[in-house]
Amino acid sequence: MNKIGKYEFDSLEQAESKINALGTSIDEDGNTYPTHSHCVVKLGYIVLEQGEYNEEGEETKAPVLSDKYHLDVLWKNLEPKDAEAEVLEYDHPRGWKIYSVNIDGNGVHSFMGLDYNLYKF
Repeated sequence: MNKIGKYEFDSLEQAESKINALGTSIDEDGNTYPTHSHCVVKLGYIVLEQGEYNEEGEETKAPVLSDKYHLDVLWKNLEPKDAEAEVLEYDHPRGWKIYSVNIDGNGVHSFMGLDYNLYKF
């Protein structure tokens, strides 16, 4: 089963640490690549309030950015909590739930048009 999770971290470094813990390897050229099948999108410090600009394109009011680093993850092939249950339930991979956020709508990003509300944890 595929699920979508939206997460916020204190920093890019903290987010990358969680991503790398999902599994990585190094190729013959020294490049690191993921060994997991999940799709991770680094959104960064997202805009909470748009900035304002005059007719010349000069900023008159700076945008407000989140102080948290944001990721979206499309978790692929998750195992249910109880495969024998009548209604299958899923949970975030170990250590990810504390960073999850629940939002209305799809937010600033979606996966291939998948509705977050239909696929979220």
